[in-house]
Amino acid sequence: MNGISLLKKFNIILSFSIYSLVLLVSCGGSSDDDIIDEGPSNLVIEAAIKGQDASNPNGDGSGEVIFNFSAKNAKTYKINLGNDETVETTNTSLAYSYRTSGVNTYIVYISAYNGSKYVSTSVSITIKVNSNLLWADEFNYSGSPDSNKWGYNIGRGDNGWGNGEAQYYTSRTDNVIVDGGFLKITAKKETYEGAEYTSARLLTQGKFDFKYGKIEVRAKLPIGVGTWPAIWLLGSNVSTIGWPACGEVDIMEHWGDNHGWVQSALHTPSSYGNTSNHGGQTIPDVSTAFHVYGLEWTSSEMIFTVDNIEHYRYNPSNKNSNTWPFDAKQFIILNVAMGSSYQTIDPDFVSSTMEIDYVRVYQ
Repeated sequence: MNGISLLKKFNIILSFSIYSLVLLVSCGGSSDDDIIDEGPSNLVIEAAIKGQDASNPNGDGSGEVIFNFSAKNAKTYKINLGNDETVETTNTSLAYSYRTSGVNTYIVYISAYNGSKYVSTSVSITIKVNSNLLWADEFNYSGSPDSNKWGYNIGRGDNGWGNGEAQYYTSRTDNVIVDGGFLKITAKKETYEGAEYTSARLLTQGKFDFKYGKIEVRAKLPIGVGTWPAIWLLGSNVSTIGWPACGEVDIMEHWGDNHGWVQSALHTPSSYGNTSNHGGQTIPDVSTAFHVYGLEWTSSEMIFTVDNIEHYRYNPSNKNSNTWPFDAKQFIILNVAMGSSYQTIDPDFVSSTMEIDYVRVYQ
């Protein structure tokens, strides 16, 4: 009887040991099923907008974005791009181009999956998509401005320009040149053709004009009391119907005696000269950093911006030839004037330059 009891005890211990070993082996390893049970975690996403910088906070207008994302234990990702389009991928990066024109904000949702388990997060992006490019000068050449695109006004600023300006406009490379990827218009203190200052005034008259669309000019402005840089449009019919009947659109004006204040204005038969149609904003670093000065022109209104921040909108309720002479083509003018009936010139002024990275017109 004692022998039988010992044998039973031995069998019981042996059976228990084998069961424990099997249990240990089955629980000690890992498998895909175990990872699925854990589920994904630590999901992160970053969005890099092409061309985004301080002057182009919403990108370069191409609409291109690169999404980078990752999650622990994730095997697939599903990205809802915020525009009714969804992409599934096993990669951790996605390049995508938005196509809706204008500046638009999208909430992008992403989910990381492992089997039936998932984790989600989102990111908000604001992207600019330009319309079709109609005309541009990127200034990716050296020397004089492209003669197929630009001409010049030559002469005394106080003889025909109407503002009591002190400069003589020239086409000399001392005053206007394309260098290092930039158009440079330099105002200088020097005696020339009876004037005490020189500068340059470029225009596309007879070479390019347009009606409706968007124009963007990326520029860094000159500094000094007496400087008066401007980016503006003038009606192509100015030679037949005169000013202000042709209409004038001042996209950007800056006076050196009020440094940092950037103004936009419109001159029409109903309001011109010291026009009431104007607005602006303060940009303290206009002379040390590039900014994008923009105009959106439609058949009903004009919207003026700096770096896509609106500061003035003109949309008169009673549109006629007196209030809205803007249903005809206009050409582009870039210049730096010196002095005027509005401001004197610092006697210590020597020279200063307006640098322009590009001029782009979309339609």
